Amino acid sequence: MTSYWLMKSEPAECSVDDALAAPRATVPWVGVRNYQARNFMRDAMQLGDGVLFYHSSCAEPGIVGLALVASAPYPDPTQFDPTSPYFDAASKVEAPRWLLVDVQVRRKTRNLTLPELRATAGLEELLVLRKGNRLSITPVEARHWQLILQRLDLDGDAAP
Repeated sequence: MTSYWLMKSEPAECSVDDALAAPRATVPWVGVRNYQARNFMRDAMQLGDGVLFYHSSCAEPGIVGLALVASAPYPDPTQFDPTSPYFDAASKVEAPRWLLVDVQVRRKTRNLTLPELRATAGLEELLVLRKGNRLSITPVEARHWQLILQRLDLDGDAAP
């Protein structure tokens, strides 16, 4: 059974356009340094799961693309690189602390902004809309996925 996720990326770090320009439109989702978000990747994400590609920390945050999980989780190499902003001196190659998955963008969408998401009946329980939620990866219920596709004027059964 397919699961769905919302994954936040700062466009200055990796935008939907950057991902589309990458080989096979696939990027490693580096830099996750929250245990709950890491655990979602490690324990719950499966190949082919749907992803809402979300731009955060920008002028107009929102969903800007549809993607899919394109790999099993594997160690994030940035945790071992002392020149990386994601370096973690406590993480060891033989016992990595941080993981990532590859994400393949399937299509760019219009920016479905945070105010539009908040104004959409039926999305009240979407985790990204909860006050104080700062997780970079959150699960998305199938009913929310369908409502978001409708807001984007995509077929309700559209695969990522």
